[in-house]
Amino acid sequence: MRTTTARRQPTGRRPSALRHAPLATAVVIGLLFALPLLWVLTGSLRPGDKVLAGLDRLSWRSLIPTDATVHNYVTLFQGDFGRAVLNSIGVAAVTVLLGLLLSAMAAFALSVFRFRGRGLVFAVILLSFMIPFDAIAIPLSDVFRDWGLQNTYTGLVLPGIGNGLAIFLLRQFFLAVPRELVEAARMDGLGWWGIFVKIYVPLSRPALIGAGLTLFTFQWQSYMWPLLVGTEPAKQLGPIALGTLQGQMVVDYGQVFAAAVVLTVIPLVVLLRLQRYFTQSIAGSGLK
Repeated sequence: MRTTTARRQPTGRRPSALRHAPLATAVVIGLLFALPLLWVLTGSLRPGDKVLAGLDRLSWRSLIPTDATVHNYVTLFQGDFGRAVLNSIGVAAVTVLLGLLLSAMAAFALSVFRFRGRGLVFAVILLSFMIPFDAIAIPLSDVFRDWGLQNTYTGLVLPGIGNGLAIFLLRQFFLAVPRELVEAARMDGLGWWGIFVKIYVPLSRPALIGAGLTLFTFQWQSYMWPLLVGTEPAKQLGPIALGTLQGQMVVDYGQVFAAAVVLTVIPLVVLLRLQRYFTQSIAGSGLK
């Protein structure tokens, strides 16, 4: 009996070790991905001439600043960067609101109405978000320039409100809404707009938040379009202001790192706050 017990003990420990191996691997990989971000955060708290000074000999001081200061952030927001961040927040917010309204109405029409050519329209929408926007940005900017929309907030917002991926996510979620609800509402005398507002919109909150995060992410990280349309300093967005911080002769890496941290923290907070809704929207898009 003792021999049997001694032989069974290793087999009982081995599954436990294997069970914790994926968690340990995930932690190690997460730390590896976090190290560059921590280094950028550390560099933003150092004077500009000391950010790259300690790279020749790596130590704990490379990631933990002993001379931390917020001077880079104070100097950064005393210039035009603060206005650029506010422009990015405002443009992203308007894009999300208008884009959700347009995408939800398009998804509702494609999921509820039966009309000839519906599949072709949906195929064109799918094709629209498969084409890189940078491929059409230059000719589209010429059109906006002819319309007098250059250096306007309208010109910055308009291309972002029509997002094929957001329409796709909402349509797939709308297809999962029981058809019986629509038929019962029609029998009660409710119009199509009432069905959309009172039935589909309340039931699709996770999908709407997920589509809103998609619109926000695309607008926040866009670079080429604001570079082509928002050339005035008063209309610049955050990514463009970050690019202008790198001078031709001298680069203050402390301010560059501080600007990168600001432009990363804002969407990170939004995504972490609403990530569960985004996961639910992605899962719900495959119901039908």
